[in-house]
Amino acid sequence: MRKPILVTLLIVMMSTMFIGLAFAQEQAAPASGGGLQNFAELVFGSGMVKWFKDGGWAMWPILFVTIYGLAYVIWKFIALLTGKVNLNSFLNKIVPLVKAKKFKEALEIAKNTRGPVASIVYAGLLKADNGVAAVEKAIENAAMIEMSYLEKGFLELSTAITLAPMLGFLGTVSGMISAFDAIAAARAVDATIVASGIKIALITTQAGLIVAIPVQFFNNIFVTMVDSRVIDMQRASEKVIEALLEA
Repeated sequence: MRKPILVTLLIVMMSTMFIGLAFAQEQAAPASGGGLQNFAELVFGSGMVKWFKDGGWAMWPILFVTIYGLAYVIWKFIALLTGKVNLNSFLNKIVPLVKAKKFKEALEIAKNTRGPVASIVYAGLLKADNGVAAVEKAIENAAMIEMSYLEKGFLELSTAITLAPMLGFLGTVSGMISAFDAIAAARAVDATIVASGIKIALITTQAGLIVAIPVQFFNNIFVTMVDSRVIDMQRASEKVIEALLEA
C-alpha cells in the first residue's frame, strides 16, 4: 500500500479512536455525563479524561501531534518490517543462478521478493547482458532510489518529536500567565489562587514529553533498522558482482 493512503487511513482510525477523549474536554461538568465523555471514560478511563480536560487548550494540538506521530510510527514500522528479507537465503538462490548465467530465473526470484535488497539486485540483473560495469551502475542508481524510500517518514517523526514538547512548553507559559493573572487580580499570594494555572503548566509539559519520548525511541529504532537494510544492500550488490565476475 502506498504511503499517503496508509498514513491517511492510520490518522483517520486513530482520530476516531481519540475523538471521544478530545471532545470530552468540551463536555459539561462530569456530573452531567455527556455521551462523548462517557465513551472517552469507558475507553481511556475517567482519570485520563480528567487529566486531558485539566490540561486546557494546549492538549488539543498535542493530541493532534500524538495521532500524527503514532500514524507515522505504525506506517514506518510496517514498511521496514515488510521490506526485510533473509539475506543469506535470498543470496543462496540468486548467486548460483548468476554464476550459471541463468539470469531470467534470477530475475524472476528477485522480482517476486519484496524489499530494497531484491529491488537493487533486480535492477542490476536487468543489465547483466551489458557487462559488469552496466550492472554496477544500475545497482548504484537503484540503491539511491531505495535509500530515498527508506528515509521517508523520518522528517515527519522529527516534526512530532519537536512539536510535542514545544506545544507543552507553550501550555506551560499560558498556565503560568494565568497563575500570575490570578495573583494580580487577588492582590495577594495564595497557593489556592495559583494552583489551577500551575497545574495546567505541569500537565501540558508532561503531555508533550509523554508524546515526544516514545516517538524518539521508535525513531532511533527505525534508524538502526534502515542502517541494517543498507548493509544488506551493500552485501547483496557485492555478492552479485562477484558472481558475475566468476560467471
